[in-house]
Amino acid sequence: MIKKAILTVGLFAIAVLFLFSNISGQSKPSVPYPEGYRKWAHVKSMLILPGHPLYEAFGGIHHIYANDKAMRGYRTGKFPDGSVIVFDLLEAKSENNTYVEGARKVVGVMYKDSKKFKNTGGWGFEAFKGDTKERVVKNAEQDCFSCHASQEATDFVFSQYRK
Repeated sequence: MIKKAILTVGLFAIAVLFLFSNISGQSKPSVPYPEGYRKWAHVKSMLILPGHPLYEAFGGIHHIYANDKAMRGYRTGKFPDGSVIVFDLLEAKSENNTYVEGARKVVGVMYKDSKKFKNTGGWGFEAFKGDTKERVVKNAEQDCFSCHASQEATDFVFSQYRK
């Protein structure tokens, strides 16, 4: 009888731990990989060269893409939920007195969902390594939003659409 009670309590404890571990795993929303983003609107391109303060982290050729909802945000200054902005960062290679695209370094994504991402201005942040879907952002608040917070006047977005 005692063994059965201990076994029942033990199984109950394991079930509770399993339930809470699943709930806590679900509480952190994630940003999906932006399939087909290169078919979206091209917002702008930029080249960061040695000597720029962000070169170590973001040196190379940048292409910024936006889905339809994000394009509305670029026009109005307020990005609606569902807006996705992609920061496609590639190595910059010097060839015959020109700079050309090298290997992809990272695909950075901003995903607007004001309910899921309250602590980061309504934006979820993620970065995918190279041409993979391997996630590299450990702490979006620290790794991404700490810089984007300075852009509150533009809904936390650095880039501007060039008409």
